[in-house]
Amino acid sequence: MLPEIARARRYRQTMSEPEVMLWSRLKRLRELGFHFRRQAPFRGYYLDFLCFSRRLVIEVDGWQHGDDRQAEHDAVRDGILQRHGLRVLRFWASDVRRDLDGVMDQIVGTLEATPKVEGVANFRRRIWS
Repeated sequence: MLPEIARARRYRQTMSEPEVMLWSRLKRLRELGFHFRRQAPFRGYYLDFLCFSRRLVIEVDGWQHGDDRQAEHDAVRDGILQRHGLRVLRFWASDVRRDLDGVMDQIVGTLEATPKVEGVANFRRRIWS
């Protein structure tokens, strides 16, 4: 097994409470045609949630992301993801806990407003290489 796959599996086993809450709701979106992956490895990063068909990344940020150094790291990371055609939505863990319905409304609104990517398999190969 590739090391990044093994690490992603470990991360899936140790998700934070807000990530688990959000994952339980994101899984239900499959009925609407939106398929998410958890802790998806991408060029040395692990994306909390990724919907390939809409090129949408969802990140759940804990308190440590409020630190200036971490915020700068997140901005660089988001820029890299955007250069590869991915859109990033970030939510504070506290917002997921307090207003999961509101967070989901924003996510669904973004998904519905984003055209489906044709040739998802080719996109996957391109972003992993």
